[in-house]
Amino acid sequence: MKQGTAVISRRFSALAAVLSLVAAGFYGAFLKAPAVKAQGREPVDLALLLSIDCSYSVDTREFRLQTNGTAHALRKPEILAAIQAGPLKRIAVSVVQWSDDKHQKITVPWTIISSASDIEKLASQIQNQPRYLAEGGTSITGLMRYAAGVLATAPVVAERQVLDISSDGRNNKGGRPHVVRDQLNQFGITINGLTILNEFPTLNHYFEKYIIGGYGSFVIVANDYEDFEKAIYRKLLREIIGPRLT
Repeated sequence: MKQGTAVISRRFSALAAVLSLVAAGFYGAFLKAPAVKAQGREPVDLALLLSIDCSYSVDTREFRLQTNGTAHALRKPEILAAIQAGPLKRIAVSVVQWSDDKHQKITVPWTIISSASDIEKLASQIQNQPRYLAEGGTSITGLMRYAAGVLATAPVVAERQVLDISSDGRNNKGGRPHVVRDQLNQFGITINGLTILNEFPTLNHYFEKYIIGGYGSFVIVANDYEDFEKAIYRKLLREIIGPRLT
C-alpha cells in the first residue's frame, strides 16, 4: 500500500511538472511529443528514453555502431535478470534520434519490457531502424526539451524517469544546457550520459559539469565508437538496477 501511495504521489508531482514545463516555455516540446492515451497507464520500475546522436559528426557507420551496439547490449542475459530483479519486474523503453534544436524523432515508441521475447522485439526495432534525420548541429538542449514532453506523456507510471544521452560532441545550439538540465532535474527526471571520446578527449568532464544531473546520475565513457557496445551495456545495466543498489 505504501508503495502504491508513493507512486500516486509521484504521479501528481509529475502532472504539476507538466504545467510548470509549459509555463517555462516547453510547450513546443509537448506539441511535438507523441500522443498517448490518457488512461490505462501501466506501473513500471523505470521509464528509460534512449537517444541516438545524428549530428554532423556521426557518419553512417557510426550511426550503425550505436544502433547495433544498443541492440546487442540489450540481448545480454544480465539485462533481463536486472529487469526481473526490480520490484515490478518490468521497465518501459523508448528511443529518439536527435541532432539540432529543430530535429528530434521518436523511432521506437514506448515499449514495456518484462521478458526475453520483449527484449528481442525491442532490440530488433532498435537495430533495424533507418536514420530518419539528416545530419545537423548538436543540440543537447533541444533533446532535453523534447525528452521532457516524451517522458511526461509516457503511457506508464514510473518509479524512475531517465533520459540517456549518448553523444560525441558538445552542445552548440539551443541555449545553455545546464539551465535546461536543472529544470528537468526539478521535475524528477535523471539525465545520464555516454560520452564517445573520438572528437573531444575530455567530453566526459563537460557532461559531468553541464549535462548530467538528478538522482544517481552518472557518465559512462566510450573511447571510440568501437567501444560503444561495451559502454552502453554498462550504462543500461546500471540504469536498470538503479542507484540504490549500485
